[in-house]
Amino acid sequence: MQSFRTELENPLVERDIIELEKKIRQFREGQIPDEKFRSLRLARGVYGQRQPGVQMVRIKLPYGKMTLQQWKRISDISDEYSTGNLHLTTRQDVQIHFVSLERTPELWSKLELDDITIREACGNTVRNITASDKAGIDPEEPFDITPYADATFRYFLRNPICRDMGRKFKMSFSSSDRDTAFAFMHDRA
Repeated sequence: MQSFRTELENPLVERDIIELEKKIRQFREGQIPDEKFRSLRLARGVYGQRQPGVQMVRIKLPYGKMTLQQWKRISDISDEYSTGNLHLTTRQDVQIHFVSLERTPELWSKLELDDITIREACGNTVRNITASDKAGIDPEEPFDITPYADATFRYFLRNPICRDMGRKFKMSFSSSDRDTAFAFMHDRA
């Protein structure tokens, strides 16, 4: 498990992963109660499954965009740490099921090698920022919303105001008046 500590270039990400590994160890040793550990792991994209001993890991893909290299990385991770099956979500995320809790820090570190995060993919946080699948190519769009969706995603990721919110918060960006990102079904003021 030491390898990710020297491979990652982003010190914030490295600290997050090391912290998750430490919290898992403390939980297993009985130093952290179940309810507190639950909120800790959820904020790091690790969701308990009904089947004992396994977790679901949710991967945040800002506005549903990923490169071919990221898709390959996610696929390889699923083969190595899970059953090889990927689940796509309505929030433009990917879920990997049946992952051992102890292996989640290593899994996360391998995802981060291709700039893929699980941070704040679950729990009471700002969830993934979704966007129209036609953004950037929609002939009816007044402008391309992808830079705005990306900036919003990056602004809220690891932002202290998003930790331990009262509930999860969901946003979307539509590229035209046709609301192709279904903003009506997301949170709104």
